[in-house]
Amino acid sequence: MARVLIVVGLLALAFAVYAVVDCAMSERARVRALPKAVWILVILVLPVLGGVLWFLIGSGRAARGPAMRYVGPDDDPDFIRGSRPTAAPPVPDDEWRRLEQELAAMDSEADSDDEGDARRR
Repeated sequence: MARVLIVVGLLALAFAVYAVVDCAMSERARVRALPKAVWILVILVLPVLGGVLWFLIGSGRAARGPAMRYVGPDDDPDFIRGSRPTAAPPVPDDEWRRLEQELAAMDSEADSDDEGDARRR
């Protein structure tokens, strides 16, 4: 009979410790009826009954809304939208003509240099 009482006492102690830890670790939004500190005191004063009351009355369910989650920059559409490169301003036609003339001049210089190198050999 003594062994049974020891086992029941250890189970009651384990249940009370579990209830205190659960109460201490729960979010404030989940605690109902009494403040957290009062619930911990009730659990400690009435180990089994306090734990049962905590789980039946004091411990509320988690919020049923969508869970808040961290959104990294690569998953955030607003961040991605702001980081896209903007289009380069259009180049006027006269600028294109000037650049084409410069490139043609460089090509002709390169061709004349290549012909001079070939003659030297």
